[in-house]
Amino acid sequence: MRNTSPYDLDGIPVLREAIPLGLQHILAMFVSNITPLIIVAGAMKMPSETKTFLIQCTMLVAGVNTLIQAYRIGPIGARLPIVVGTSFAFVPVALSIGSKYGYEGILGAALVGAVFEIFIGAIIKKIRRYFPPVVTGVIVLSIGLSLLPVGVSNFAGGVGAADFGSFPNLFIGMVVLITVIFFKQFTKGITSTGSIFVGTVVGFIVAFFMGKVDLTPVRNAAFMSFPRPFTYGLAFHADACLAMIMMFIVSAVETVGDMSGVTMGGANREVTDKELSGGILADGFGSALASVFSVLPTTSFSQNTGIVAMTGIMSRFVVGTGAAFLVAGAFFPKIGAVLSIVPASVLGGSLVMIFAMISISGINLITKEPLVGRNAVILSVSLGLGYGLGSVPAALKYFPASIQLIFGGSGIVVSGSIAVLLNIILPLDEKVKKTLKGEKVSQ
Repeated sequence: MRNTSPYDLDGIPVLREAIPLGLQHILAMFVSNITPLIIVAGAMKMPSETKTFLIQCTMLVAGVNTLIQAYRIGPIGARLPIVVGTSFAFVPVALSIGSKYGYEGILGAALVGAVFEIFIGAIIKKIRRYFPPVVTGVIVLSIGLSLLPVGVSNFAGGVGAADFGSFPNLFIGMVVLITVIFFKQFTKGITSTGSIFVGTVVGFIVAFFMGKVDLTPVRNAAFMSFPRPFTYGLAFHADACLAMIMMFIVSAVETVGDMSGVTMGGANREVTDKELSGGILADGFGSALASVFSVLPTTSFSQNTGIVAMTGIMSRFVVGTGAAFLVAGAFFPKIGAVLSIVPASVLGGSLVMIFAMISISGINLITKEPLVGRNAVILSVSLGLGYGLGSVPAALKYFPASIQLIFGGSGIVVSGSIAVLLNIILPLDEKVKKTLKGEKVSQ
């Protein structure tokens, strides 16, 4: 008998359940997936038709890479419900490289960085001992905390919106949030597991009648178009490649946190060595594919980690169904146009809850071992400095631009680096050893 449970990794729900559950993943990531490309393409002064074409390529790459993560090709892929998209983390370094070497320089550096991340994935089993629950928990918690302002910004209408923080935007966001909570807690079946999708649909309808939805992009989009590889060339420059490699290390750290968040939030277990290696290999392979299709590097999306933690839906088929819509959108631009017109306040209504759920997954990881002595020091120092510097990046203003770029952004890298370092340096507490009573203790 076929396993139709959406809560099982290999469960294959019927399509009437899988489609809305998959779409809520895509709705949560869609705008974030295409925005980095729009920012960089704008800075490169590309014509509008080129931007539209590259957005199609971005959707194709995100969809294909999500399928690779979910279903694996040989050793490549985590075989987990991980959604992949273009990372904002690469935008600052891409702009810096682009201003000096052009768009080809960005793509060449990204390809080198992708190969380096593949190398990290190949050796991750040998360095896994440096990522016990307290370390991965710190990374996951840092990801969740760093994303909370993003959720609130969307809730208020989206950064740069002329009516940012207006009462209509806050009203729409609150309608979505209340709808998600209601259907999640007070209904059963598909309306409960698909509460984010239901909330998004309700919010979209409300926003439409409030005049917040512009249908022009849908009317103007073509019916069919085909992405092509190597639209732009590749250029390689040592300094650009080094800067991009550093950002791929950041990406690998975030992927470790996202995979840990998925397994902890959806299955209440730690990520395995095989999943960890396959996931990072897929991140590198997917980013190399992105360079081939002339778009920015991709990585796992934390907002979708939050959806798994919130709903408990672990089915790879669900995520694969959502990825199919992304791929279809690459060939049928009107599909992408429909997804792109969902107002930011509608998305923000669910994102504030989704991002908080990531933090909760991090807390669950951290507390798998007693939070006293050594572990308490690791948590307090790494979170204090990491989240603190992420909130006050001006504290690093006298450091070189490259250092500010890597350590002064979200704070995830600072938190993760300090947690790894302290885990190596600080000796295990005797009290913790006795409390664990025979459990395996990470060194």
